[in-house]
Formats: sequence, structure tokens, C-alpha cells
Amino acid sequence: MRVVGKFGVRWALLLIVLVVVWLLWSGIYTPLLLGLGAFSCVLSVFIAHRVGFFGRDVFSLHLMPRLPRYWGWLTIEVVKSSIDVARIVLQPRMPISPTVVTFHATSSRPVAQAILGNSITLTPGTVTLDIHDGKLQVHCLTKAGAAALLEGEFDRRATALVKD
Repeated sequence: MRVVGKFGVRWALLLIVLVVVWLLWSGIYTPLLLGLGAFSCVLSVFIAHRVGFFGRDVFSLHLMPRLPRYWGWLTIEVVKSSIDVARIVLQPRMPISPTVVTFHATSSRPVAQAILGNSITLTPGTVTLDIHDGKLQVHCLTKAGAAALLEGEFDRRATALVKD
């Protein structure tokens, strides 16, 4: 019975988040659109349930308190990287040195690996090409960017975000 309760809470929490986000982004509150919005939110939660979203390590409430700090750090990294990429593009000789690097994620948890890969891709000048069995393959615009990535700060922060 406890498992059903845990999934019910997760189901309800996701539904509440989807409804609130939908209401904030929609801005139109006619009966038809409210009904369609409610239907789409319930359908989304049902589909998430059918694909096993609630049964895996994906929907973790313990991430919530650490997310704002992670997002703040990631925002700073994106801004710094954007400035670096803009400098490279604006220089007449465009000093790029495209590099592909491969490294292993510290965490074996799929959520941490997905967060790591997505965070790398969000940062200008880097794209995660592949994640398989904890090994990430990343294309970097410069060798300096590749070296900075291999220092492991992204990996360390993504692992710390998902830790139990």
C-alpha cells in the first residue's frame, strides 16, 4: 500500500506543477481553454505513468532544494561561455580548434548523466554528442574549452545535485 501512496503523491505533485505552469504561461482563462488545459495536464501525467516515469530514479523530490543553486551556477557558466564564443566569432581569424573529448561520468545514475549531458549542451561552444554506459562524448569549439570540461567541474556539480 505504501508504494501506491508514494506514486500517488508523485502523480499529484507532477499534476499540480503542470497545471500551475500551464496557467501561468497560458494567460487565457476561458472555460474551453481551461478544460483543454486540464485535459492535457492529466493526459501528460497519465503518459508519464505509462512510460514508467514514476517508477524510476527520474522523479526525485530530493533534487528540488539543490536545483536553484545548480541553476545559478549553470547560468553563470552559460554567460561566461557565451562571452568566450562571441569573442572567438568576432575575431577576424576566428581562432577555433574543434575538439572531441570522451570522459566517464562520476555518477552511475542515469539522471545525473542526463543532467550532465544537457548542462554541457546548454553551454555555448560545447555539444554532448553521445552518452552511453556513463561515457560522454562531447564536441568543444576550442581546446581550452575541452580542457576546462575535462577538469570535471560540470561532472562534480551534476553528481552532487543528484546525490542521495
